[in-house]
Amino acid sequence: MAKTTRATQALAKAGVAFTVLEYAYDADAGHIGLHAAQAIGEPPARVLKTLMVRVDGKVACAVIPSGGELSMKRLAAALKGKAAAMLPPAEAEKATGYHVGGISPFGQRKAVPTALEEAALAEPYVIINAGQRGVMVRLSPAEAVRVLRAVTAPLLA
Repeated sequence: MAKTTRATQALAKAGVAFTVLEYAYDADAGHIGLHAAQAIGEPPARVLKTLMVRVDGKVACAVIPSGGELSMKRLAAALKGKAAAMLPPAEAEKATGYHVGGISPFGQRKAVPTALEEAALAEPYVIINAGQRGVMVRLSPAEAVRVLRAVTAPLLA
């Protein structure tokens, strides 16, 4: 394992098989997830981005393909809520313990309700941030769902 982060430690503790991938993070990239997909040579449908949100006032997490746009209405419904909104970056960092651009759904300070785009389940593997800018993990989508105790639903706008 090239890099050890709270996310990789959480995956290892859960017995998940994963591979660490590294790339040159570009803070100036307009779309960090799409930049990551291009940098590692993977289709955006397989490289998932982690978005921190608030559903009915409570912190939650959405994991969707890097090229997609999150539907707040669909996310709220998936997490049995009425309304959802993005968390401001500073609040997302405080809630997760990770820096924006390196937020992972794994190993956050506190487990939060998580929804994962159901289309990702059709991929042979997915790549998700490992809790550090420029570091990702490749794992089975089913394992990601299991470890996160995520609900799966169509989340894209």
